Amino acid sequence: METQKQADTRIFNNPFLEKLTKTSPTITLVYYSLITLLLLVIGGKYFGIPVPLILLFYFGGFLYWTLFEYFMHRYLFHLDEHVDGKRAKRFQFIVHGIHHDHPRDLERMFMPPVPGTLIIAILLGIHFLIMGNFSFFFTAGMVTGYMCYAYIHFSVHHKRPNPRFRKLWQHHALHHYRYHDKAFGVSSPLWDIVFGTMPPKEK
Repeated sequence: METQKQADTRIFNNPFLEKLTKTSPTITLVYYSLITLLLLVIGGKYFGIPVPLILLFYFGGFLYWTLFEYFMHRYLFHLDEHVDGKRAKRFQFIVHGIHHDHPRDLERMFMPPVPGTLIIAILLGIHFLIMGNFSFFFTAGMVTGYMCYAYIHFSVHHKRPNPRFRKLWQHHALHHYRYHDKAFGVSSPLWDIVFGTMPPKEK
């Protein structure tokens, strides 16, 4: 099992680009909390939406994150299992493969701010086209879902199994060390159950 908190493997030769691929637990918590707060403030201040609707779309975004996480992990982060070619393998290594090679590398366990901001902006734009002003609350819920996912993921790889997260700990450990083609849910095994990617029961 990988025991290093930091790995020497590089993604880019360019020092600036390489720096953008790394972050820390503290930066992740502070930065994405501020993004969530900003989205809620903008949506709440400028659009006059009733609180019940704000909560509905916020928690809807939170729940939707678990589905988004599942499909991203299954089909994008493991792209090399679905698409042949050097480019697919290179892309998969950048976005997720390096984490499988060094699962305890703290600097690569979280989404760095620069690519994270770009992804949030794209999602907000898509959501706005679909649900208008409610998109700010829905996207804020998704970002909150990501932070919960990040904490659980961090706990799985760097802490003793907390009784509250023991099942999730076991579920994700099976994905890393036994079944790379199963157990894609980190925040929840719900969608693994729905789509038939639960790993065999372990003793």
